[in-house]
Amino acid sequence: MGKKKQPTYRVVAADARAPRDGRFIEIVGTYNPRLEPSLIDIDKAKAVRWLREGAQPTERVRKLLDITGAWEAFESGTSVEDLEAQAAAEKAAAAEAEAPSEAATAGAE
Repeated sequence: MGKKKQPTYRVVAADARAPRDGRFIEIVGTYNPRLEPSLIDIDKAKAVRWLREGAQPTERVRKLLDITGAWEAFESGTSVEDLEAQAAAEKAAAAEAEAPSEAATAGAE
């Protein structure tokens, strides 16, 4: 993905028989190395689910999983349901944190 000299990558689950840039089963996350610091957005629950089903990550994807904590969750045996609950709680907390700032902005107008 991306454009010339500005790459962005999708982390995907794909069949080993599929072409490198061909079909994939599911998008697990994205990686943008051009930002400082690099933007790594990987859905831990999806990553752990695919690892439990036998997916073999490439060396680079393994490093990205280490950075995001998905590999540690896989090795420690954390359940996919627990990871989904954590993600939902984090999303709710982020939405709640943004709501007061939006209300203050609306009141200032």
